[in-house]
Amino acid sequence: MMHTAYTLGRPRPCTTSVVFASPHSGRAYSKDFLRATILDTHTIRSSEDAFVDELISCAPRHGAQTIAATAPRAYIDLNRNSDELDPAVVSGLRRVTHNPRISSGLGVVPRVVANGRAIYRGKLHLNEAKARLDAYWHPYHDQLRRMLDVTRNTFGQAILVDCHSMPHEAIDALHQHSDERPDVVLGDRFGAAAAAHVVDHIEAAFTNAGLRVARNAPFAGAFIAQHYGRPSRNQHVVQIEIDRALYMDEDKIERGPQFRGFQRLMEQVIADIAGFGRASQVPLAAE
Repeated sequence: MMHTAYTLGRPRPCTTSVVFASPHSGRAYSKDFLRATILDTHTIRSSEDAFVDELISCAPRHGAQTIAATAPRAYIDLNRNSDELDPAVVSGLRRVTHNPRISSGLGVVPRVVANGRAIYRGKLHLNEAKARLDAYWHPYHDQLRRMLDVTRNTFGQAILVDCHSMPHEAIDALHQHSDERPDVVLGDRFGAAAAAHVVDHIEAAFTNAGLRVARNAPFAGAFIAQHYGRPSRNQHVVQIEIDRALYMDEDKIERGPQFRGFQRLMEQVIADIAGFGRASQVPLAAE
């Protein structure tokens, strides 16, 4: 049984309105879960954003808070709404409206991992799904909400940088005939989740570090960007997808020889974004 839903990085003091998050890098695979899945211990990790939490771990040194999930994505997906339950894997559900994420097996309790490989032989009981939500989904989102509220109250704005990784092959179809294959994809739900100047600066932080950046294709942002991104209230969310080939061996799910170098490059990017969160703070209205 896993016990903590997240780990926090707390700077002393917090000096920026930027919060870095990693909802998919959790790797605490319980014995009960490994017994329940029909997949081996390697394949079950294929949906994991492995080591992304380590890539953002330097953020507190630059005055920024971090939050990282502990439970693996194959167990509970924190980038889905709590009601995105899949009747094909959870028994006892009433009929649900059509949802493409659920239909593809990627609801809040996933049915499949990468490449559509089934996680279970049968179905889970609804009580099991609710227990996972209570143990991991709700605590993570309650904490994230508190962090954003306090940040916005303190600095006049909050900028959530929601960090993910993408398989190298994920953008093959879009860029197979192009030399401009992106290393990083930023998702702001086409402007709905973050103001343009925020996304512009985050893009510049990556390009200044020598990385190629695309926006919203093929990843525009999912539940977290949709739910928390409220630029009209000075709360911005930008989802970041980083090509896994830049820092890891995807087949072995191991840090690659380039990991430390890329981690240092990411520290440059994070320092730049955190600095922007200090320079662009919104003045608070007088009481």
